[in-house]
Amino acid sequence: MSEAPEGVSFLVFDDATGHALDIDTRGTNQEILDRLAPVLPAEESMSEPRGRGRPRLGVVAREVTLLPRHWDWLSSRPGGASVVLRRLVDEARKANGDRDRVRAAQEAAYHFMSAMAGNLPDFEEATRALFAYDRRRFADLIAAWPPDVRDHAIKLAFADLKTAELG
Repeated sequence: MSEAPEGVSFLVFDDATGHALDIDTRGTNQEILDRLAPVLPAEESMSEPRGRGRPRLGVVAREVTLLPRHWDWLSSRPGGASVVLRRLVDEARKANGDRDRVRAAQEAAYHFMSAMAGNLPDFEEATRALFAYDRRRFADLIAAWPPDVRDHAIKLAFADLKTAELG
């Protein structure tokens, strides 16, 4: 942080998204760490009247906009709209969970690769292999990349496998 030589730049990536993080490195180490501390939502005042719902269970009220026919259908279901929507979301998460996780991993790897390897040999072909979930071809195409970039791209793209399985 403050011990880094002048003129040295670095990138820090969020592994969940693959996006580079914008980090302000001015000031002391403690000031930098304070800026990096996660921002927590402000606690609600205890003097304010409680809203509807179950905040202690983590229920969060947000806006949902639907057409009248959708509201009619939801209101005719046992438990009402909230219960039905929660059930539908849970079913979709179960049905698509693996596919969603793979897609999120591919997107994170792509963002990281674009920033770090966009000008490296076979980048475009590697991207095609990534989105085709062709692990062996992906590993073959990026084998000549710098080891830290290559290994991290594999880690992001195929978190369900060990690097050794790809080589």
